[in-house]
Amino acid sequence: MASSTTPHCSITAATAKSANQNWKTTHKFSARNAAAAKQAPNSISQNPSSISPLPPSRPELSHDFCGRRSTRLVSKMHVGRPKSAVATRHSSAAEEALEQALDLDRDGNAALICVLRSFQGKLSGSDDYNYLLREFGNRGDCSKAVCCFEFAIGRERKRSEQGKLASAMISVLGRLGRADLARNVFEEANAGGYGNTVYAFSALISAYGRGGYRDEALGVFGSMKELGLRPNLVTYNAVIDACAKGGAEFSRALEFLDEMVKNGVQPDRITFNSLLAVCGRSGLWEDAKNLFHEMVYRGIHQDIFTYNTLLDAVCKGGQMDLAFEIMSDMPSKGVWPNVVTYSTVIDGCAKAGKLEEALNLFEEMKLLGIRLDRISYNTLLAVYASLGRFEEALDVCKEMEASGIRKDVVTYNALMGGYGKQGNYYQVQKLFREMKAQNLSPNILTYSTLIDVYSKGGMHLEAMETFKELKQAGLEIDVVLYSSLIDALCKNGLVESAVSLLDEMTKKGIRPNVVTYNSIIDAFGGLRGTSGSKEGDEEDDNKVMKLFEQLAAERACPSREDTSGKSKEILCILELFKKMHELKIKPNVVTFSAILNACSRCNSFEDASMLLEELRLFDNQVYGVAHGLLKGGRENVWVQAQCLFDEVKRMDSSTASAFYNALTDMLWHFGQKRGAQLVVLEGKRRQVWENVWSDSCLDLHLMSSGAAQAMVHAWLLNIRAIVYEGHELPKLLSILTGWGKHSKVAGDGTLRRVVEALLIRMGAPFHVAKCNIGRFISTGAVVTAWLRESGTLNVLILHDDRMHSKPAGLEQQERNMHVLSL
Repeated sequence: MASSTTPHCSITAATAKSANQNWKTTHKFSARNAAAAKQAPNSISQNPSSISPLPPSRPELSHDFCGRRSTRLVSKMHVGRPKSAVATRHSSAAEEALEQALDLDRDGNAALICVLRSFQGKLSGSDDYNYLLREFGNRGDCSKAVCCFEFAIGRERKRSEQGKLASAMISVLGRLGRADLARNVFEEANAGGYGNTVYAFSALISAYGRGGYRDEALGVFGSMKELGLRPNLVTYNAVIDACAKGGAEFSRALEFLDEMVKNGVQPDRITFNSLLAVCGRSGLWEDAKNLFHEMVYRGIHQDIFTYNTLLDAVCKGGQMDLAFEIMSDMPSKGVWPNVVTYSTVIDGCAKAGKLEEALNLFEEMKLLGIRLDRISYNTLLAVYASLGRFEEALDVCKEMEASGIRKDVVTYNALMGGYGKQGNYYQVQKLFREMKAQNLSPNILTYSTLIDVYSKGGMHLEAMETFKELKQAGLEIDVVLYSSLIDALCKNGLVESAVSLLDEMTKKGIRPNVVTYNSIIDAFGGLRGTSGSKEGDEEDDNKVMKLFEQLAAERACPSREDTSGKSKEILCILELFKKMHELKIKPNVVTFSAILNACSRCNSFEDASMLLEELRLFDNQVYGVAHGLLKGGRENVWVQAQCLFDEVKRMDSSTASAFYNALTDMLWHFGQKRGAQLVVLEGKRRQVWENVWSDSCLDLHLMSSGAAQAMVHAWLLNIRAIVYEGHELPKLLSILTGWGKHSKVAGDGTLRRVVEALLIRMGAPFHVAKCNIGRFISTGAVVTAWLRESGTLNVLILHDDRMHSKPAGLEQQERNMHVLSL
């Protein structure tokens, strides 16, 4: 989640002292998580001397195989950075001149020139003028800074002094976000013969980098070397920072690190902090961890910005246990977590679905006396909104405003998104009106949120009106909005129209992301017999309008399912996957789940096998495991599967659950029922279904029918183990399926019917609850008696419908399942 303003908060000296005294007693939550994390191999507290030299080696499974959705910019990690003590030789006259200049009207340049003229004889050349430029820049006054520079450059005669002024001015303009003006100053300085210096080039590289203009920054760097100027530490730091802010690949940033070391320029803390920021943008937590260890090995001190940027990468990589360990370890290194630290970890918890943990961290902040900033408040509000706890969300709004922070666009976006997930469309519309009444201009994320909410709620005409307003506001459609539109089309069966929209966005130069492709791949599994859009050369706006009209028509008269053309579907999925590979868009675990879902809907075992066989060419580790389990006999498949399961366990709970559901459903669908049961038990062992599976209740609401049946078998087998260990079962046992409120006939949900038929076939003594037709219940005593019957075990342990040899590694899993059956 991004914020419209930057935070300006950190622990004061008094707060830090208080935090030092109370950390051990107040930091219970993080310490508990850190203790658990230390048992894992991800520990940050390793011997630095054992770290491999840069670049770090890659793990067996790529870190990109994860379900993270990237969020906040790394630049926030550097907000509030205390200004280093700058060695300055400015005179007291410069301070007097500044004091008088600050009393002038903001645009009073004529008056400023009068002040500068009155002090001209007292000011000591470039040192004093550079001081004035920096101070104007620190106050965000671009106009006064430019006026002062033009006055000074016209009176300075020495080329060296003019060069210092130009470098300082370029640097100030870069910090103010005016790279265009910085370029003008640079070109004028070169034309005047005083700009051909390392300092001027470095300042311009930094100015471009701060603005996110990576290519321009690298172009200046190349020009500098062509002219024979030798880059220094400041230059290299500026280039690497440009890579961080411009979204460069980590490998590209490492090239500059290698180059500077080769040229005898040793990296410092700023170098590594910028490299960590590159990792943070893509959630490259392992690379970030290696960089951190490299700093330790080189004896480079880590500051609060090092830790915050490391945490940003770790959280975006979904490694929350490791994040808690790092956070807990900071005080022992004399670095105290501040508001940015907490905001980063809290945001990571929220993105990983660990909402209660996020709320616990907010309580920690209060206990430590760390004042919340705008980002913290907006994150807290988003957590409550996601949980549907709107009273508390509104309380956060009140507290936020009481502390002098008004609701901004991010606040409203979070509230509208939360209400939208709850289906409260009236409140969404009310908030949108209120937001505009507060003179807050909706941004692209606002419109994306609204269109997504309306589309998923079937309010396609409202979505169309929102799209019209977006275009009238002059906002360009970005990848997020295109992905939302594509997802809406896919969920309504208009897959060809979605592909048409995908083509449109790529022609416009908007790069699709993995989320865009995941929607289409998932939709191909449930392809409907609908035609794509045929607008031809009509304007893009009209095309989107037509698509919304098509959606509205589909809502009124849904098309019939068409189960033909599955071979075509497989070819389409392979083409999409190939395109992702060409664009270097790395599939994640959600892609994998979508493909497994498509396999489950294939007409034949051969089609599903062929799809996975083809995909193994792109990733044998991931799709090879699925193919091996489907075939039932690939050598070492279970050993490879364990590695895959280890990687999936690091994802957020909802993503991991979707993965296990899709894999189990595919295996069940094609008769590999033993494999399906083993996958379910593996998920149980890895605590994938913490809120779904308990000794008294099995919640199948979000499960596919095949996965649900495998889970019922596994759950009852686990219950049997409890009985044979001599323990009593709970008085009431429940299996929840939901009652199919969205079905054509209320209460006739597919999952409910499938589970009911399964329980009847098994002879399991469960019956429908009187007050809830989507709940099957039985007493513990009755189920215990049934489980002790001689024939029950044979019913619970599944066998494959397809005959095959036992793959290596499965014997141990079957022995584990046998232990459950004793």
